[in-house]
Amino acid sequence: MTHRFPIKEIARQAGLGTATVDRVLNNRAHVSPQTRARVEASVAELEAQERQLSARGRRMFVDVVVEAPQRFSRQVRAACEAVLPYLSEAVFRPRFVFQEVMAEDEIVAALERIKKRGSQGVILKARDVSTVADALNDLETAGIPVVTLVTDIPQSDRSAYVGIDNAKAGFTAAYMLANLLPESTGTVLTSRSQEAFQGEAERFLSFRERFLALRPDYKVLEISGGAGLSAKTKRRIVTGLEQVSSVDAVYSMGGGNRAILDALKDTGLAPRHFIAHDLDADNLSLLRQGDIGFVLHHDLHHDMRQAFRAISARHGLSPPAEMSQLSDVQIIAPYNIPGLVG
Repeated sequence: MTHRFPIKEIARQAGLGTATVDRVLNNRAHVSPQTRARVEASVAELEAQERQLSARGRRMFVDVVVEAPQRFSRQVRAACEAVLPYLSEAVFRPRFVFQEVMAEDEIVAALERIKKRGSQGVILKARDVSTVADALNDLETAGIPVVTLVTDIPQSDRSAYVGIDNAKAGFTAAYMLANLLPESTGTVLTSRSQEAFQGEAERFLSFRERFLALRPDYKVLEISGGAGLSAKTKRRIVTGLEQVSSVDAVYSMGGGNRAILDALKDTGLAPRHFIAHDLDADNLSLLRQGDIGFVLHHDLHHDMRQAFRAISARHGLSPPAEMSQLSDVQIIAPYNIPGLVG
């Protein structure tokens, strides 16, 4: 067994005699599987303690870059600040870049500034476009690990993705609406904030595939854009509904739900069912008021913990992380709102 610890130290950690540990380490006979497993576990425990000791006091600057409405950016900041005190790998110092809309060149410029300034890692929510992927590749080549958050950039060399399983979320919404809608035909309105967000695209494609397989006589009406911002979203929805006579349900994948509801009201349409994403302040209020029926939620605190641990792993401060760290899809109704929210 490869190790770098004195036999006495391993024996103390394992609660065994030094002679027993010596037999295990040198692969001698007359050692039970349980004893061998205990010694191996003790070596792993000592390695973990060594990593913690080496990380103690080490400061790591991590840049959190997010293109999203303020209601979601506030959630990201809150989740980040909530988990940092419980991370033992290092003392993380986050630097936030939040912008409601970032054009491709603005995202690339922000990432280039980070590369020039130096950073120990980047947590990124951005569009899945080639120029951004190239900028991520440049960061990774420079030794700055990138973790994508809630929406992936799979064409890049990013270190990991953390967030909701977007395909599973789309399938879940499809299953719910297929069982909730009583009529054999009708229209479901779907809304995305930004077509270039891979996560929302994956939700939409999964939803459409599964819903139409279950309810083939329904129409799925797609109205995208608006960046999740109220005024832009309302204009998009109103324009898209000009030739629509009825909407039976809504699956909103990108926010701006007050604006969607206002647009539906202004056009005289009143869907019976509304499924949204994320427990931000707006959706909490709408859920409690009964304006939306369900929210597909995931634990953003879990996402942020996994993101920082993926960065730690790239710096050798924690065990290697998986490329994807998917959060479970939670179905939230007015009566099971998590205690940490709202």
